[in-house]
Amino acid sequence: MAEETGEAHASIAVDVMGSDMGPGEIIAGIGLALKNLSHLPSKFVLVGDEAEMIQHIKAEGLSGHPKIQIYHASEVIQMNEKPLKSLKSKKDSSMVRAIELVKEGEAKVVLSCGNTGSLMAGGTLKLRTIPGISRPALGIIIPNQTKHWVLVDVGANPNPSPENMVGNAILGKNYCKVALGIENPRVGLVSIGTEEGKGNEIINESHLLMKKVGDLINYQGPIEGFQLFDDTVDVAVCDGFVGNVLLKCCEGLFETLTNFLKQELTANPVRKMGALLSQGAFKAMKTQFNPERYSGAPLLGLNGDVLKAHGSSNRYAIEGALGIASKFIQQDIDHLIREDVSKSITLLNEPTEV
Repeated sequence: MAEETGEAHASIAVDVMGSDMGPGEIIAGIGLALKNLSHLPSKFVLVGDEAEMIQHIKAEGLSGHPKIQIYHASEVIQMNEKPLKSLKSKKDSSMVRAIELVKEGEAKVVLSCGNTGSLMAGGTLKLRTIPGISRPALGIIIPNQTKHWVLVDVGANPNPSPENMVGNAILGKNYCKVALGIENPRVGLVSIGTEEGKGNEIINESHLLMKKVGDLINYQGPIEGFQLFDDTVDVAVCDGFVGNVLLKCCEGLFETLTNFLKQELTANPVRKMGALLSQGAFKAMKTQFNPERYSGAPLLGLNGDVLKAHGSSNRYAIEGALGIASKFIQQDIDHLIREDVSKSITLLNEPTEV
């Protein structure tokens, strides 16, 4: 891997072809980012079918923009393709080429809305993990009533070792620090109780290791599910199986509550009037719970940054994901993770006090 110096390493490679919404929506999101982001990368490298991309770039009024570079790729990995097979059979796909740009040092971050399995497999196989992190983790930002918090891992590693869980804590801490601007995030371990010994074997062993690196990750101890939304911690750590279930439950609950409110507030004229009078409150709630603000789930712990956006991401969600990618570059999240991993190895190798 090339040394992390020079302007080329501040570029973002965007897989333009992987979205359910089509390349036009992705390029429109890049247009919004160019207008609105305070810290822009040196370039957005758009990877996909050249002729199609040029058409949409022209439609957005971005032709000749100095921060846009086109990189042609002739193939597209579809959502229903098997990860490893798709990577082998479509080596000139927009996703593979975008990942390779990061591997070759031509970009620092890759963003894709495409096949999650292919992106995770491609990122892991081509970029490899940071020394000291044996398995990467997926992080996601979730809102509560007053702020946002990070959940990690949400699906990359369903069967981690206790050492992997410590890695997840380090990855989640630094993601929270960079993306949410919390200088010393509070980290908790998701369990079925706050007492020591209450969880299963993996949880209990992970807890003991996290205590050894406690100050490094600002470890708060085990937490229960209801504490995820009461501002007890800024980062909740779990295995990929539990995290994926939690994420899907949160998504389903938010959608159910939204639909319920719409139905009940329009049930009769009186309620419609009440809803009209409460528009300010609903607007504030919509802003707080807006998924586009922090869209994109990073695959953390690799030699290079991989961001997965939802397949149906609109232009505003793409803008939000590019904002996260720009923060990764600006604050050099890889360097922060490497420093913490090095410190954690020293702490974990110290003899345990009896």
